[in-house]
Amino acid sequence: MDSKIRQILSQITALEDELRTALHDRETPLFYQIKGQRIEFTAAIRKAHRQMRTGLFRWIAAISLRNLLAAPVIYSMIFPFVFLDIGITVYQAICFPIYRIGKIRRADYIGIDRHHLRYLNFIERFNCNYCAYANGVLAYAVEIAARTEQYFCPIKHARKILGSHDRYARFLEYGDAAQYQARLEEFRRALQDEKQR
Repeated sequence: MDSKIRQILSQITALEDELRTALHDRETPLFYQIKGQRIEFTAAIRKAHRQMRTGLFRWIAAISLRNLLAAPVIYSMIFPFVFLDIGITVYQAICFPIYRIGKIRRADYIGIDRHHLRYLNFIERFNCNYCAYANGVLAYAVEIAARTEQYFCPIKHARKILGSHDRYARFLEYGDAAQYQARLEEFRRALQDEKQR
């Protein structure tokens, strides 16, 4: 990968970090404050949230048949998500120290906090937390797999793939054997030096 591409990727990463921070800074003072593990709303916001909540019986009466029929399939996915969560956590705990790969904080990927939103009824809060857990586990697993791929095989694919992780753009070009031999240890050392993110 040439230096111009590396420079552009570094700028993109810096801009993404800056955007994430700016978005978070913008929303936090408007609606809530985080104090340790607690999320606090002002009394006026809490009151407004309660007034906007759809009552449980009215919500159930309005649920569509397709949503009702799909619910058992959706909720049955909890088993593979929990299995993946446990499996990937154990994998990281055993393998990352062996290869000196920086560990990933699970809590940075799985945020269960939507139960604080009083404008959602009990079922809506449960659904929101279920989705947050499922997507968090998948993001957590992707980062663990991405670090593993960087350690063992930091090579791009011949064909363009969708949904690649953010490390992929920095991988070696497909078919570049000389760079693979020359730079594999560099990719591995970068994992050792990397701070948790």
